[in-house]
Order: sequence, then C-alpha cells, then structure tokens
Amino acid sequence: MKQEDSYEVSIKRLEEIIAHLEKGEITLEEGLVSFEEGVALIKKCQSHLDRAAQRVQVLNKGELVDLVDLEEEKGAE
Repeated sequence: MKQEDSYEVSIKRLEEIIAHLEKGEITLEEGLVSFEEGVALIKKCQSHLDRAAQRVQVLNKGELVDLVDLEEEKGAE
C-alpha cells in the first residue's frame, strides 16, 4: 500500500478539507470539489476500517483466511 493510500493520510486530508470548508471563504465550485474529495476519502477510510474489522474477526476465531477471499465474498453479497 502506498503511503498516500493509508488510513492516516486519508483522515489527515479529510480534516484539512473540513477546516477549509468551515472557514467559508471559498467559492461554491471550490466547495463542491472539496466536498466530492471528502466523500471519496470517507469511502476510502470506511474500506480501511472494514478490512481491519474483518482481520480482527478472523484473528478472534483463530482462523487463517485469505483476506482477498473475504473481500470477494463481501462483493458477492
């Protein structure tokens, strides 16, 4: 995983976007672009959290399961 794809980097960027939007000193178009980026980052962060939760569940069960298989099962639901 590239550094810019990490959960922590995504959260930091999301915090920057929120601070920028809260200032209210941007145009409508800039606000929309920032909002779109924020929504994409939220989806990326949720994906990171979902994968982490799956790993924890697997570890709690004491099972060794390929996480790629878990993601494929989730996509099939």
